[in-house]
Amino acid sequence: MLEHTFVHVPGIGDATEQSLWELGVVDWQCALRELPAGVSARCRRSLPAAIAESREALDRGDGRFFAARLAPAHHWRLYPVLSSRPAFLDIETTGMGPESVITTVAVYDGRSIRTYVRDENLHEFPADIRGCDLLVTYNGKCFDAPFLEREFPGLRLDMPHIDLRYVLNGLDFRGGLKQCERLMGLPRTDTLHDVDGFMAVRLWHRHVRGDQRALPALLRYNIEDAVNLQWLMETAYNMLVRRLPITVQAIEVNQRPHINWPFDPSIIRELLGEGTYETHWSAQPRRWS
Repeated sequence: MLEHTFVHVPGIGDATEQSLWELGVVDWQCALRELPAGVSARCRRSLPAAIAESREALDRGDGRFFAARLAPAHHWRLYPVLSSRPAFLDIETTGMGPESVITTVAVYDGRSIRTYVRDENLHEFPADIRGCDLLVTYNGKCFDAPFLEREFPGLRLDMPHIDLRYVLNGLDFRGGLKQCERLMGLPRTDTLHDVDGFMAVRLWHRHVRGDQRALPALLRYNIEDAVNLQWLMETAYNMLVRRLPITVQAIEVNQRPHINWPFDPSIIRELLGEGTYETHWSAQPRRWS
């Protein structure tokens, strides 16, 4: 998709890119040929140098070059170029307020799952995440990334970041992560269907109080959030390219992997039967998960 993209060129916005496509200038190679009548003089001057610079960046896999020049609404176009070392990431916390802290983190790279737990191995997260080229989250720009950078003051999540909340909103899928999953046809297991961010806080409190069932259940929920992001990202990418007035090759959608992470579902049933549980979470804006 990047080779069909012109909106990263200074002075070219969505309308101009659309006009170029309609005139038959559908990719960088076309733009380097004789341009048709109707292409503005400004485009004629700027395109050759911009395309040469873009080609060099693409050849070296420099996603930051494009992320810095593309509006966030267009960052989904980076996915095929940077999908070899992604981090599909989700965190859980004790709430939303300034006193809240991260409890667990799950990261999926398309092959393996890594989990991080407060007071166990959470300190290993910064070194591990620096090896990824692309961050994919749901509402991560407002929630996950600020929490992580506050937890680790020296950490800067400055790699390209695709926040699927905004990508899916653009496709008319709105609500929390699980709501979007259901609308797009990706159901969860029956037991975890009722787990949300509020219950994740309760599971952490149970873990702190010594309930050995709580942490495996919390991590399984956290892992499912992270793993499902890959299928959502790839499905959304193909939906977006089909909306374009030009032909862009779709990508293969990886099927959701089997998650071999056992947990005792009895704790979920217990928490559902207890009703409300008062923490500072309920007084804060609801997390989109």
